[in-house]
Amino acid sequence: MYDCRKQKTIRSEASCVGVGIHTGQEVELRFVPAKEGCGIVFRRVDLSGKPEIPATVEYIVDTARGTTVAVGDVKVHTVEHVLAALRAYEIDNVYVELTGIEPPAGNGSADVFVELLDRVGVIDQTADIPIATLQHPVWLKMQDTSLVALPADTYQISYTMDYTNTPVLGSQYFLFEVSQSRFVEEIASARTFALYNELSSLMDLGLIRGGSLENAVVVQDNAIISKGGLYYRNEAVRHKILDLLGDLTLVGLPFTAHIIALRSGHASNCEFAKKLYRHLTSEAKK
Repeated sequence: MYDCRKQKTIRSEASCVGVGIHTGQEVELRFVPAKEGCGIVFRRVDLSGKPEIPATVEYIVDTARGTTVAVGDVKVHTVEHVLAALRAYEIDNVYVELTGIEPPAGNGSADVFVELLDRVGVIDQTADIPIATLQHPVWLKMQDTSLVALPADTYQISYTMDYTNTPVLGSQYFLFEVSQSRFVEEIASARTFALYNELSSLMDLGLIRGGSLENAVVVQDNAIISKGGLYYRNEAVRHKILDLLGDLTLVGLPFTAHIIALRSGHASNCEFAKKLYRHLTSEAKK
């Protein structure tokens, strides 16, 4: 079953420059308006031919500490924060041009992308886009993580995280109803976080080369190490919702559902996105 709304893109181009949190490389990101039916497409303008990668589940290739999409050898790392902002603003058609392999980290949240979108604004296009309405529950269990999608009239995400071995985090829960205004107010500013005892292993893997207290929160036992303290009392679970919203944008079509997540991360998020895509598209054919 489908409802419809007008497809949307941005009014004009907007760009920013920053450092990728994992690669440590300076990169420029540019949002460029796109025609109806284009979808969200990453474009590597630093490479010959400016190769493109559609932001859909077929192109997910890695989920280690972030979500990577690729076509052949051409990759874009850590796409989730960009995609979360685009989904919250209901932007269907846009090119995300990059001069490197990873978007700028900004402050470790989606704030930098919200600033760009607010600067240029969003416009309706002529054609409609269907909004898939979930008819039956969909679920996924991977080790100690669980994800469920229930039929709903709106798009909501409930997330429960559990860090029982890290007392300062502990268990946190948050319910978010996806909309532009609530995303800006409740989710966009929630920064990525890392456990202090994970940092050396992440560096050994060649990750977080651009990480600092400028773009991340570090957690150690009963201590929070961050620039300016926490933005929200439960910033960690809000960031988990930010990541999940971005990963589920790779379903590639707007939908309504109540997503219930328990301890999920990028690997389970992306597997669930694939399963949700198969379910929504198969229901549409009935």
